[in-house]
Amino acid sequence: MGADKNMYHSVEYDRIQVSESVLKLVSDTIKVLAIDMVERAKSGHPGAPMGLSDIASVLWCKFIKVNPEKPNWYNRDRFILSAGHASALLYSVLHLAGFNITKQDLMNFRQWKSKTPGHPEYDPEIGIETTTGPLGQGFAVGVGMAIAKRILTEIFNKNGFELINHYIYGIVSDGDLMEGISYESSSIAGHLGLSEIIYIYDSNRVTIDGSTDLTFSDDVRKRFESSGWYVLEIDGHDFKEIEQAVEEARNQKEKPSLIIAHTKIGKDSPTKEGTSKCHGAPLGEEEVKAVKQKLGWTLEEFEVPQVVKDFFASRREYWKNEYQKWEMEFGRFCEKYPTLAEKWSLFFSKSIPSDLENYFPKYEAGKKVATRIASEEVLQILAEKVQNLVGGSADLAESVKTIMKKYGFVSKSNFAARNIHFGVREHAMGGILNGIALYGGLIPYGGTFLVFSDYMRPAIRIACLMKAKVIYLFSHDSVFLGEDGPTHQPVEHLASLRAIPNLVVIRPADANEVPYAWKIALDQKRPVAIILTRQEVEVIDRKKYADASLVKKGGYVVAKSSQKPDVIILSSGSEVSVSIKVHEELLKNNVASWVVNLASWEIFDEQDEKYKESVIPTGVRNRVVIEAGSSFGWAKYAGPDALYITIEEFGHSAPYKVIQEKMGFTVEKITQKVLSHISSRRQAT
Repeated sequence: MGADKNMYHSVEYDRIQVSESVLKLVSDTIKVLAIDMVERAKSGHPGAPMGLSDIASVLWCKFIKVNPEKPNWYNRDRFILSAGHASALLYSVLHLAGFNITKQDLMNFRQWKSKTPGHPEYDPEIGIETTTGPLGQGFAVGVGMAIAKRILTEIFNKNGFELINHYIYGIVSDGDLMEGISYESSSIAGHLGLSEIIYIYDSNRVTIDGSTDLTFSDDVRKRFESSGWYVLEIDGHDFKEIEQAVEEARNQKEKPSLIIAHTKIGKDSPTKEGTSKCHGAPLGEEEVKAVKQKLGWTLEEFEVPQVVKDFFASRREYWKNEYQKWEMEFGRFCEKYPTLAEKWSLFFSKSIPSDLENYFPKYEAGKKVATRIASEEVLQILAEKVQNLVGGSADLAESVKTIMKKYGFVSKSNFAARNIHFGVREHAMGGILNGIALYGGLIPYGGTFLVFSDYMRPAIRIACLMKAKVIYLFSHDSVFLGEDGPTHQPVEHLASLRAIPNLVVIRPADANEVPYAWKIALDQKRPVAIILTRQEVEVIDRKKYADASLVKKGGYVVAKSSQKPDVIILSSGSEVSVSIKVHEELLKNNVASWVVNLASWEIFDEQDEKYKESVIPTGVRNRVVIEAGSSFGWAKYAGPDALYITIEEFGHSAPYKVIQEKMGFTVEKITQKVLSHISSRRQAT
């Protein structure tokens, strides 16, 4: 149906029954705004928004429940565009819905510091629920949100009060479903019966390189059905079929739903519809004119028909009314359940008890304790004191020590629990943790071996982009994990994680630093990775050496000679106790040294210059780095003339004490290297 001039002012509609002519006009508006955005930017992806505009019209005109005036409303529906390259669709819809995305913002698509970058970036204030673009990430985030919803529902939906009863809608693409993370996260979603998920699969069968027949011949229906999903199949351009499918999915109470929508990429483009030519490039001026002519579109660029404006004004009134009804229900809930209301406030503010440190365990000097064991013991205390802490591991709970022992495991029949079995799905775990963090109310953690952070790195990076409050527990942190050998022994992983902006990496030196590492993580408003040992580590004598609480500064002088140091030893984690012993041996050789524990580069870098100078004086040029990992990045602190006692090769399969000996990490071998280095430096000067 073309959009003649009279349609812009005359179509009848109401909040419940939306005529097909209005749906068509809204769809055309989304389509035209999207192609105008891409054309103006001279870059972008017009094809997917054009193919999805009919689906978006039905979702936003008939189903999705939000309140642009209160964008963080806890009971809003979540809408995730996992196919983030179709961002022009999302921005167009949010603009029409009344979120704070203006006409000018649409015109600034893909420009410097705009609200409308090339792929959506997390900003719930304007309706963007998660950062997407790397395909499959949004899929996993939605699963995390659904898990969070079910856990919180068990806590707060009491005796007729349904404070949390919304849906999680998502649009996923052929590319999303090709990515491994979608296999992992769809598997766990089906296993847990996350019925609040309604994903619409934009099956246009086109990728950048051409038809999906080149690489993708899965029977998607069978794949998802075998994973425990409820699957429907529709014409993605038939408004009635779209509506009926979404309604059917909303009524499904046992399984997540996938609606396979057969669509045409670049719909209504006379020469490019159905081809890869409209996937990742502007249509071109002439083709844009042809599309508008086909639609009967006569308005100027970025103008919205009055009927569409009026419709969404009415829709906003409906949403506002729904929000106000929820607010009234929440008020009654608070009156009836004041203790739960207080818990709600604590959960959604993610506030941490101010007296946590009073409950920290104290470990005896000289005792040998693996830091992963200390973390497990701290976790039991935190589980009681921080009641919205939830998490688990990727099938390594017994190794990484991630279980909160009194709080049960989430299952299809039990969401009144706080431990999550993620299975052997590290990448999905990372994405799901992001979804839990973004949903609100809960603080998620997830654990695996440090070497397997590689499997979840894309999700970690997305968390850092969003500054999501996620805690990672990475154990078995060096070649000293021993007999499992080089496949499981991390070498470059600390450097790799430290390279990610916004990620705080903390490698505690001993058991007494572990509680403070957890406290740092809980206090942060960004992702934190706590790096833990498999092997036992000697507890540092804090009566003789600096207090463990100083780790809160990120770096501190743990052992210090009385006079100006001849050399500064920089270290972290399990190598700090070795460094202290080297320090003592150097004293016997009349060499004054300081041992600096740089447990967290990121936290240390945020200290003032006076403090940093007091820890690593610029006047002391002799420096040594001792860390059982790559030297990459340490030059920032060590300077150009440093001695590196690090690991620049893969490890070996052997008991960890043998590895220490063979790879030169004994006190004797390190001391000799340091003395030799100092001697050669003296001769050189």
